[in-house]
Amino acid sequence: MSIRPFAIVLVAALGLAGAGPGGSKTAPPTIRTQPTFFISGHGWGHGLGMSQYGAYGYAQHGWTYDRIVKHYYTGTTIGQAPVSRVRVLLVDNAKKVTIASKLPFQLVDANGSKHALNAGSYTVGAGFKYTDPTDLQATPAALPYPLEFRPGATALALNGRGYRGSFRVLKLGPAKVRIVNVVDLDLYLRGVVPSEMPRTWAPEALKAQAVAARSYALSHLHSGGGFDLYPDTRDQVYLGIPHEAPSTTAAVNATAGQVVLYKGKVASTYFFSTSGGRTASIQDLYPDSPPVPYLVSVPDPYDSISPYHDWGPYRYTASKLARGLKSPGKLLDIQTVAAPSGRVQSVVATGSKGEVTATGSEVRSALGLRSTWFQVGVLALGAPSTPLTYGTATALSGTARGVSSVDLQQLDPGGGWKTVSKLTPRGGAVAPKVRPSQSSRFRLVVGTIASDAVRVAVAPSVRLHAPVDLSGFWGTVKPGAAGTTVTIQRQAGSAWRVVASAKTTAEGRFTLTRAVAPGTYRARVAAKGFAPGLSKPVTL
Repeated sequence: MSIRPFAIVLVAALGLAGAGPGGSKTAPPTIRTQPTFFISGHGWGHGLGMSQYGAYGYAQHGWTYDRIVKHYYTGTTIGQAPVSRVRVLLVDNAKKVTIASKLPFQLVDANGSKHALNAGSYTVGAGFKYTDPTDLQATPAALPYPLEFRPGATALALNGRGYRGSFRVLKLGPAKVRIVNVVDLDLYLRGVVPSEMPRTWAPEALKAQAVAARSYALSHLHSGGGFDLYPDTRDQVYLGIPHEAPSTTAAVNATAGQVVLYKGKVASTYFFSTSGGRTASIQDLYPDSPPVPYLVSVPDPYDSISPYHDWGPYRYTASKLARGLKSPGKLLDIQTVAAPSGRVQSVVATGSKGEVTATGSEVRSALGLRSTWFQVGVLALGAPSTPLTYGTATALSGTARGVSSVDLQQLDPGGGWKTVSKLTPRGGAVAPKVRPSQSSRFRLVVGTIASDAVRVAVAPSVRLHAPVDLSGFWGTVKPGAAGTTVTIQRQAGSAWRVVASAKTTAEGRFTLTRAVAPGTYRARVAAKGFAPGLSKPVTL
């Protein structure tokens, strides 16, 4: 062929689908790919209070722990809290646990009676019986619950893990027990701080974490159930002695008893991993909540050191999103409403059978997202249902929401995708004009996320002429190529019947010398890589 087999000319990238040069209109596309959804976002965690990576970044830039704390909890001060003990739930609804000590220790029953225990391991359940180790003739005796195992000169272990303080055993019905660790607050923090923040981080960041964790514990004590705190993310992660580290113990000791105060009361010092550049206010997450003056959105520039500062984009199939969002019918679109900090407050999913609305937190949980600071991107592309005539352009109609730019790619004959232009969406739409040299497929791409491909069919440009003396036919085919077959068809009622054929020259010209009977004729060309091309009918 005399032209390159793969070429495209981008004429324009317009903000409104269907707008042509000089404001002329093109026919709207009737073939459209299914939407491709993807989600990208910022940060990890709820976003409220202190960003741990942000605190680390501030510490690296010379900030002291008290300055860090006051930045994240606006308008607060640091003061002393009374030294107290906390009760941490370690095991719930267990049939039996193992309590052990390497040195002699003590058991206290519900009556306050104290009982000596030798070093060793004891299996404890709802029917534990005590045997006096000093009386060789003693028989095991049931003790009134709750029981409290108190350490001697060394810490106790529960199911092989060491903890400071004592273990309180509460009976739950006839066969189950609950184990609660009764421990001094700062000893509890020794097992919390290294469980919540890497022990290798800067000392001032570890101190900020110690103050925040101490304040959080005192401001989130539970009532009822015989315990104050959970040992996991329902409150704070508490992993006991094996997780303690000299660096974090030093941070706890250096801030001994210090808490965050607002108007004299211990503040609810929420903290989390990564903000993404700005923390959230409580009303960003809970729009109906009354404002909390120290839980407001603040800038967090040094949080950028976190590997979770930005994440995604991750592609989601429409079916997976539909299940997660409980979309009624086939998912067609997703729209979000975000707070000033960027956190998504509500999500509207449009399905083929209606709409459904969910909160940002519900969507985060359903889809396993790192935060509610996310954007739902949508890619879709549409093209005309009828073939283009070779040499003409058409406007593709695209949706590119949730991105600042998008690549338009074309599939080359060798099977590879080639970027032909970079588009800037306007109002979430792109409308590039393309002039493909043969039938091809196009798609929109953001990073590794691609829309479904849409086919743009191209038909050869065919012109048919006949001399006035009816002595034959001649015409042209573009693109020109030697040996292309042109069939001449004559209309017979509603059908077209082939009456002759000819071959084109390298320039795309064809000539057929023969007598022509009166009638209506057209030329048809079927070439590889093209949709069939037809000339305008000629009536003789």
